[in-house]
Amino acid sequence: MWTKPELLAPAGDLEKLKVAVAYGADAVYMGGLKLGLRMKAKNFGAEQMEEGIAFAHAHGVKVYITANVFARGADFDGMADYFRVLERMGADALIISDPGVFDVAREAVPAMDIHISTQANNTNPRSALFWHKLGAKRVVLARELSLEEVAAIHAQTEEKLALEAFAHGAMCISYSGRCLLSSYMTGRDANQGACAQPCRWVYRLEESKRSGAYYDISEDERGTYIMNSKDLCMIGHLPAMLDAGIESFKIEGRMKTSYYVACTVRAYRRAIDDLFLSREAYEKNIPSYLQEVSSCSHRPFTTAGYIGGEWHETQVYGSASYERTHAFAAIVRAYEDATGVAVIEQRGKFSVGETLGVFRANGADFEQTVTELWDEEGNPVDSAPHPQQRLRVKLDKPAAPFDLLRKESVEPE
Repeated sequence: MWTKPELLAPAGDLEKLKVAVAYGADAVYMGGLKLGLRMKAKNFGAEQMEEGIAFAHAHGVKVYITANVFARGADFDGMADYFRVLERMGADALIISDPGVFDVAREAVPAMDIHISTQANNTNPRSALFWHKLGAKRVVLARELSLEEVAAIHAQTEEKLALEAFAHGAMCISYSGRCLLSSYMTGRDANQGACAQPCRWVYRLEESKRSGAYYDISEDERGTYIMNSKDLCMIGHLPAMLDAGIESFKIEGRMKTSYYVACTVRAYRRAIDDLFLSREAYEKNIPSYLQEVSSCSHRPFTTAGYIGGEWHETQVYGSASYERTHAFAAIVRAYEDATGVAVIEQRGKFSVGETLGVFRANGADFEQTVTELWDEEGNPVDSAPHPQQRLRVKLDKPAAPFDLLRKESVEPE
């Protein structure tokens, strides 16, 4: 009945790209040093981009490059040459929202696939078909749509145009992203990749004749968060997304950690695979998928507009904090079978005597009490307090590169 969907993962830097591949992504999306809408992400220089594309392709994973700014005149300088370089590197598609950028891409790299970004606000079949007539291969649907509306678009575009939609991740108060708050309040243009996220700030009301007298907008001692969106999570509703005709399930998060990428990709990979094994297996395991995506940093979950929810229920009104059940402790860089020692790179403080979870790309997770820990010179150490410090740790069971160490944490971020 269904064709197995593509699982599309965020790659904010080279490590996250490799983690996404290791944990089961079918494709990744990433940005260069210009033309993308996540300029605060590390993104990719030319050498890293070439390495990332080669790594992904060696594992059968596609790579899509973001070029989805709403371009100003100066953005077109060197744009055609940049696209030609991406084509030579082997990038599989460009993600574009601006008609001018689209026009340059069609002229410069006519054989390259173009996907239309969610920033283009594709909310109806005629819009989708408009882009198809110009040569687009895929449309990333606006996040305001219900699944019924998605199905209506699919009914008129089937066999002509692939539909991609977000399945998981942070939501912007202006859901398709065309927001002016950041520009208005800070001079940083969200549509040029520099959003300051003022929708996440705590706001209070000031009475004009009483300067300095501030009042909460609502009766809450913590303030109010009237533009603080919940995170999208559709992992329990994948059949409905497939029924609507969505062919690519996209995870948001190029600015999130490698642990977030690992958790979300592994959970959705398992959910998709279970669903195509049997509906019963998938439904039985929904609680475990939700537990897994809840282990990394997130806001409360919502299905947004997909499933008939009230829009006011998609916002968090009482807190700007993130939730999580675990904290990222380290990533495995190498494992020595002869000694049972893993070379790790620290991402969060932990100490000898603590019990960590080993979160695996392949194979069963296991718990590990840290009994022995050494620095790179082989000196015994009691803890791992330094960010990205290289260490060696004794493990009771085998591990592999890109496995992660994590520790339980209920502290909000």
